[in-house]
Amino acid sequence: MAVTVKKLLEKMEYQLIQGSLETEVSDIAYDSRKVQPGMLFVAIAGTVADGHAFIPAAVSQGASVLVVEKEVSVEEPVTVIRVANGREALSKMSAAYFGYPAEKMISVGITGTKGKSTTACMVKDILEKAGKTCGLVGTIGVMIRGREIPSEHTTPESYDLQKFFADMVSEGCEYMVMEVSSQGLKMDRVAGMTFDYGVFTNISPDHIGPNEHRDFDEYLECKSRLFQMCKTGVVNVDDGHWREIVKNATCEIRTFGVGEADLTASGIEHVKKEGDLSMKFSASGLLTGEIVVGLPGRFNVYNGLCAACVGALLGISADKIREALAHVHVRGRVESVPTGRNFSILIDYAHNGVSTESVLKTLREYDPGRLVAIFGCGGNRSRLRRYEMGEAVGNLAEFAIVTSDNSRNEDVMDIIEDIKVGLAKTQGEYIVIPDRQEAIDYAVENAREGDVILVLGKGHEEYQEVNGVRYHFSDREAVNKALARL
Repeated sequence: MAVTVKKLLEKMEYQLIQGSLETEVSDIAYDSRKVQPGMLFVAIAGTVADGHAFIPAAVSQGASVLVVEKEVSVEEPVTVIRVANGREALSKMSAAYFGYPAEKMISVGITGTKGKSTTACMVKDILEKAGKTCGLVGTIGVMIRGREIPSEHTTPESYDLQKFFADMVSEGCEYMVMEVSSQGLKMDRVAGMTFDYGVFTNISPDHIGPNEHRDFDEYLECKSRLFQMCKTGVVNVDDGHWREIVKNATCEIRTFGVGEADLTASGIEHVKKEGDLSMKFSASGLLTGEIVVGLPGRFNVYNGLCAACVGALLGISADKIREALAHVHVRGRVESVPTGRNFSILIDYAHNGVSTESVLKTLREYDPGRLVAIFGCGGNRSRLRRYEMGEAVGNLAEFAIVTSDNSRNEDVMDIIEDIKVGLAKTQGEYIVIPDRQEAIDYAVENAREGDVILVLGKGHEEYQEVNGVRYHFSDREAVNKALARL
């Protein structure tokens, strides 16, 4: 569909350098390799590459409009627009190009260090249990009316995000739930959007390093931006940083927690029934009565409480909220894999010290025989994460198998040496098996009665990234292969 430049820029400040605002645009591209005749190309000065260097390529491929951050000289008869921030411009122009699709749905944006994916899935399940249609965007991918689309980022690039929203609207979605990462906020992927509900689950040090956030203060500040972009904020008042998160908020604030809040939980119980692990608590406030969350761990009480709070604010009945939470299933989040044997296997996305410690402590509360952890750490990420994850596993698991997990551009053995630094601080036993399938095979072949085997780090992911190439790999498939060999 063709729209004018003037239409795309209607909610932005800009400077027309050359050409006409009436120039028609067939589509928008932020990657010069995807430019086709009649398209608008946004040149973004990124951390890895500067899009301005690819302007000649974009023009030669037929770009009719250029949106730039820097002074450029273009002899060809193309329209050139200068903006202060290319990423922000891309987000706002993409929304305009697709007809502001997010505004046609009731939107819920969820930010936090842990619990975003689980809470988003819970909110989606609650809405669908109540007969509503809901799209989802997050770490586990994009879900639109039964369709699943893989996503590279928790919060996709703004053009892709707006295209997903447009697809949701065309498929009849009334609601949209999405994870809003700190990187997504920092990189202006949701710039110009107003969420009906913004949600804060919790915050702890993570994603801090040369390719992510400078320090914890920047990480916190980026997350807090969501509460200047929503109508109602829903926050966890048991998190020690919640007041900092909302101190500059421009929205109404509603709360959840185990203390004083709009929705509270008391009488929390761990439930173990026929091998299934779940949680139970009494709710009071926005809704009352017993709630069972069909996932293990105290953190899932918070996730369930958060989702119930959002559901109640959306006007969903208490019965539908309870029914959805009791049967919730989230891929790669303490996900149980049926073994048909006398040991259990769970898959979880935990990939830092805090989340690893949390899930291991959770499983200890169900009084397992032996906890066996299979894990690695990602390359091109903070080395501190490796030390912390190694120490957490060494302290809380009886046995560990150290393996590979998205080594990216680093040598997997260098990563393992860093993990061993953390393990060395503990009394935990471990072996090293760099091949992830072989590591899972070993755990299954040597499983003892009552073992709980926890495969950490990849969760829902279905790839291993090595030297810039992604190879297909699924922990779920690997576990099933190992079980089939028994």
